[in-house]
Amino acid sequence: MRLRIPRIPRRPRTPNIIGLTLVSCGILALVGSIIFVASILAFIGLGLTFWGFLFLLLKQEAYVKSELLDSTATRSLENLDRILTELEYKGKGVYLPPKYLKNFKSGIVYVSKKKGNEIPPLEEKLEEKMFSSNPNGLSIMPPGLDLTNLYEREIGTDFIRTDLKYLQDSLPKLFIENLEIAQDLEINTEGNLVNVKITDSVYKDFCKQAQKLSNICNSIGCPLCSSIACTLTRATGKPVVIENSEYSEKDKTINVQYRILEG
Repeated sequence: MRLRIPRIPRRPRTPNIIGLTLVSCGILALVGSIIFVASILAFIGLGLTFWGFLFLLLKQEAYVKSELLDSTATRSLENLDRILTELEYKGKGVYLPPKYLKNFKSGIVYVSKKKGNEIPPLEEKLEEKMFSSNPNGLSIMPPGLDLTNLYEREIGTDFIRTDLKYLQDSLPKLFIENLEIAQDLEINTEGNLVNVKITDSVYKDFCKQAQKLSNICNSIGCPLCSSIACTLTRATGKPVVIENSEYSEKDKTINVQYRILEG
């Protein structure tokens, strides 16, 4: 027996309701001004109609639950973790700088067969193939690449034209105010180490799930941690690895340590 579930109508957007109300009142006021020959009603009607159409033209951003985003991406990371495990790739994920790429808007994470931070030579055309033999490794697209490109569009500049100081100044505002990704963001540097603290992020549950994937969390990273790694390698022009990533349930913070490699 099949049950037919009635379709729940979508609630109209608030700007649309306000806009239609103002336009309706404005038209009524204009009609009234003609009937009663009242100039005041005409001015009121024109004002209401103007603001009504302005509200109707407003573009409202679409919001979705973070659980929905998390569920669509978690399986992809789980499959990637399984592939790395079965192929026995044990190296750290190395985020390669733009000089390895034909298009700096793209990105590559290189995972070597052996443990360590092996970096392939520039002659290796890693964008054209997934598997490399010099040294033996795997090239994959960073899970946070699209987020990094979004950061650049939002800020209005390419990170390859910036430096670490610029990231320290601009990323907190981007995360907190512009994109509302987190409640707070701190970036501190110690030599070639970059420590990032993200408080109450919309990705916190996703990051928590990624902690269970040994080849992902402290190597390639979840989309949020990966996006920062992509940002760092563009700004510094050097390879970057994720040294450590931890999520604190008590403080709702994601603490990530990145290392900028020489070479």
